Amino acid sequence: MKKLIPLFLCIGLFYHADAQESILGFKPANVSKELSTEAAFDAQLKAQNLDDWMKLMAAEPHYVGTEYGRKNAEWMVKQFKSWGYDAKIETYQVLFPYPKVRLLELTGPTTYNAKLENVAVEGDDYTKQGEALLPSYNAFSTDGDVEAELVFVNYGVPADYEELEKLGIDVKGKIVIAKYYGSWRGIKPKLAAEKGAIGCIIYSDPEDDGYYQGDVYPEGAFKNETGVQRGSVMDMPLYPGDVLTPGYAATKDAKRLDRKDAPTITKIPVLPISYQDAKPLLAALKGAVAPPSWRGALPITYHIGPGPAKVHLKLEFDWQLKPAHNVIATMKGSMFPDQWIMRGNHHDAWVHGASDPVSGMVALMEEARVIGELAKKGQKPKRTIVYAAWDAEEPGLIGSTEWVEDHEKELQQKLVAYINTDGNGRGFFGAGGSHTLQAMVKEVAQTVKDPQKGVSLVERRGAVEMLNGGDSDFKLYALGSGSDYTPFIQHSGIPSLNIGFGGESSGGEYHTIYDTYDHYKRFKDFDFAYGVTLAKTAGRIVLRLANADVLPFELKQWETTVSGYLDEVMKTADDMRTAVEKHNMLVDKNAFELAANPKEPFLKPEKKEIVPYLDFSPIQNELAALKGAINTYASFEYTKLDDAKTKALNELLMKSESQLMSSNGLPRRGWYKHQIYAPGFYTGYGVKTLPAVREAIEQEDWKEAQAEIIKLAETFKQFRTHIEKMNTLIK
Repeated sequence: MKKLIPLFLCIGLFYHADAQESILGFKPANVSKELSTEAAFDAQLKAQNLDDWMKLMAAEPHYVGTEYGRKNAEWMVKQFKSWGYDAKIETYQVLFPYPKVRLLELTGPTTYNAKLENVAVEGDDYTKQGEALLPSYNAFSTDGDVEAELVFVNYGVPADYEELEKLGIDVKGKIVIAKYYGSWRGIKPKLAAEKGAIGCIIYSDPEDDGYYQGDVYPEGAFKNETGVQRGSVMDMPLYPGDVLTPGYAATKDAKRLDRKDAPTITKIPVLPISYQDAKPLLAALKGAVAPPSWRGALPITYHIGPGPAKVHLKLEFDWQLKPAHNVIATMKGSMFPDQWIMRGNHHDAWVHGASDPVSGMVALMEEARVIGELAKKGQKPKRTIVYAAWDAEEPGLIGSTEWVEDHEKELQQKLVAYINTDGNGRGFFGAGGSHTLQAMVKEVAQTVKDPQKGVSLVERRGAVEMLNGGDSDFKLYALGSGSDYTPFIQHSGIPSLNIGFGGESSGGEYHTIYDTYDHYKRFKDFDFAYGVTLAKTAGRIVLRLANADVLPFELKQWETTVSGYLDEVMKTADDMRTAVEKHNMLVDKNAFELAANPKEPFLKPEKKEIVPYLDFSPIQNELAALKGAINTYASFEYTKLDDAKTKALNELLMKSESQLMSSNGLPRRGWYKHQIYAPGFYTGYGVKTLPAVREAIEQEDWKEAQAEIIKLAETFKQFRTHIEKMNTLIK
């Protein structure tokens, strides 16, 4: 057992942020003014506003197309206008399926009709709103009517199908049942279809977020036996947004694909169910007992099948265009109106959405309110600040994607950075994003105190990382997908961040009818202390980006991070080669021993194709040259430049992230153009860094891997050339 060190003993191991003498990107003469602005910002934040606004916004279900969703958008516009913003609603017409028929029944060897019910709980009147509550389903499942034997596939990820193959179990022509977690939900039907399954069921096992983790709602925060996680199964690793308008905006008169030709709708029907409904299905399975790592917490023996359990799954949807209402609020900058800092959070929810997304939305609004109050008193930001409340995020990042596709050319000219939040809770600061922003985010996190411990966000997070055997140094995680930063960074090349708090507010309410104001107040952030802290953190990031003399992009940490990604990719290839060599040696050994002892039952696996040595030198050489250019840039005192050169440098810095894009995009999914970060083709939300090269290696496509190495080297050369322009300017 790992010995735990009390947190207060760890604090001395980390940097203490006392009085600041410098801020990244600010000339010395402007540091005190910025710190004064930030202090005034902090002093005006009010937790009660977050509480009041959540109670209002989460009072009724407000998924895309609902009347209450429209009312929330109109209410937010009114608030932003009262705070001094030019606010408006921009609406897109997007495809949204509503469930008409949901039927799941066990037809043999025993029978059971799945209830598929959302059961209200005592003490939470929000769960008693009857037909207003959105039925549990997976958006962008195809319609279907199938009946077949059932197969349990654990989490339904690639490694699980490899295990099934070893056991000689084939899912072709079967219906699979998979647990939530382990991967993004949309990967489960995608993989199942590729393996030949004709239907997919996803259930929440109590081991993951039910009674195994703690008391269930309403006694505790975790999922009770009738809770069901809704969610989209759109093939977002191909492209997010409206399924009928790939790569362009879903305006009223946009040309749309025929629904049968939309590639991001699933190939097989898929339905989420509760563990109450899953138990009879799993109990009816026979065949091999599931491996220990596959077993959950239901009081049954977990078998894999196939059969003798046989199930009938029938789904029909009402496929209609629905209005998605994005709220856009703009405060024009006092000095650089054509340089924008953008801050966003979505406002739609699967049901009430108190935690996801309203907890993040109300923090954004309070942040915007106070910045508006400061502007009224003469402390107007130098750059334009744009606040966004996105609609239709839950079904597939639709509102933000359509808006970015609609305004892409202007955004690529004017947008400096996009800062995203989503749901928020109690606990530790988490931040991911473009690694050119890592130094700035760390500097901000050193100035904001954790409301429970009274130490900086960096200190608290670093202490916990160290206790868990990790690296205590602050780092941004790489962005995959799953929230509204995706179209900004991965399609349009805009530097982006995703931030929030969590780790001490776990529960089972995610995308269920139990994600209510009452649940949030009891089990999440009861006093909204972390909502205020989120507003402080995001507000500082926005203000520093808006007011910096030189945009606070730092390149040395970017280079260290990306070089680490290359090391990982090269090691992956080496490890694959070693594994194949060991396998082939075993095959040769078995063949020799079988020849000597023909009666002995030795295994007879076939030899595997040898993994070739890929030539990574083009990337290595370009990264070495890039490192030199970055070191040169880091040696300059750029805050001492005159106004003309500062302006020119900022214009180059604004375009730096776009140098990491490829106009052709990633193989087989050209919507994703960033060459450093992308969601994995088979991981969904999970990131793949250096994705084109890494995934070609993982798929053992050596010809493509070598071609993508050359392409990535050209991307690094393009980035180096851009940095050399910056260096020439500064000289």
